[in-house]
Amino acid sequence: MIKHTPLYELHKAAGARLVDFAGWEMPLHYGSQVQEHHYVREHAGVFDVSHMAIVDVLGTGARDFLRYVLANDVDKLLHRGKALYTCMLNDAGGVIDDLIVYFLDAHFYRLVLNAGTRDKDIAWLNKQAADFSVGLHERNDLAILAIQGPQARSKTLPLLSLHLMDAASTLDTFECIEHDNQLIARTGYTGEDGFEIILPFNKAIKLWERLLDAGVHPVGLGARDTLRLEAGLNLYSADMDETTTPYESNLGWTVALQPADRIFIGRAALELQKSNGIEQKLVGLVLEGKGVLRSHQKVKITNDGEGITTSGSFSPTLGIGIALARIPVSQATHCQVEVRDQWLPARIIKPPFVKQGKKAYE
Repeated sequence: MIKHTPLYELHKAAGARLVDFAGWEMPLHYGSQVQEHHYVREHAGVFDVSHMAIVDVLGTGARDFLRYVLANDVDKLLHRGKALYTCMLNDAGGVIDDLIVYFLDAHFYRLVLNAGTRDKDIAWLNKQAADFSVGLHERNDLAILAIQGPQARSKTLPLLSLHLMDAASTLDTFECIEHDNQLIARTGYTGEDGFEIILPFNKAIKLWERLLDAGVHPVGLGARDTLRLEAGLNLYSADMDETTTPYESNLGWTVALQPADRIFIGRAALELQKSNGIEQKLVGLVLEGKGVLRSHQKVKITNDGEGITTSGSFSPTLGIGIALARIPVSQATHCQVEVRDQWLPARIIKPPFVKQGKKAYE
């Protein structure tokens, strides 16, 4: 059965084009995906991402459990209110999912997982939790709103309660405040500043309506994808999955091999791969002429072999075709991409493509 977020009726009333995404009927856009993209880059937009999974990790063994099940180390979170991006790996070092973990108390962490991997992730976490003094609680009573863009903070802060407004105004990137069953984090998936807010259904509906009244534009999954691609942010199942490791997915920075005595799932496989060296890497491609890049297009590098695009689109900010691609490790700076039976020239860059609304590469 198709699932709906608590904001479903508001999306319909706003004229959203609704599509099935991972079993949820979600807004693709509200009229113009490109306009929504530009609005986030130039002003502020709000996304309903309540389809994502929220899991609270509670108990005296929470820290040890997360240090074992995640590739990044939650011991980096030195103070309550810190957040961490990480991958969750299988024994072979493949990426089961990428997620954010929030440190809320000594025995209380919160995970936000991808919608498409919800059931698989929770089954995996429950299996691993059997050996730890920990409880996992899926929070099906909470919604998530993401407000993103250069005006996101100035538009959102006045709509919060006085306590939350004061606390949220001083948050740094990847910090959060949790109060009265509401969590406000300075995180996002667009490359822009802003907040992700986790809150009860009724409060989410009210906040959504107040944000729109304040001039924040509703934005669908279509613009969310072009925004994250311009920012060089991976999409699970496209740019990485259980067959690829963080080192092959431009996510080596999320792997914490120190301290050397921390045992985590996938560590042995990653250490071996790091020692032997990777054969493929994830890079950015910029089309040098007209055209649109998509996923699953062949990439050819002279003298170095072939690869494939993993995500691709026309960049509304740059006005050119861009993609992420997994290619053989080489020093090449140019390649060719097969687009509609033609081989088109493209540059190889290190993502991101766009930062703070402007071109981010030379």
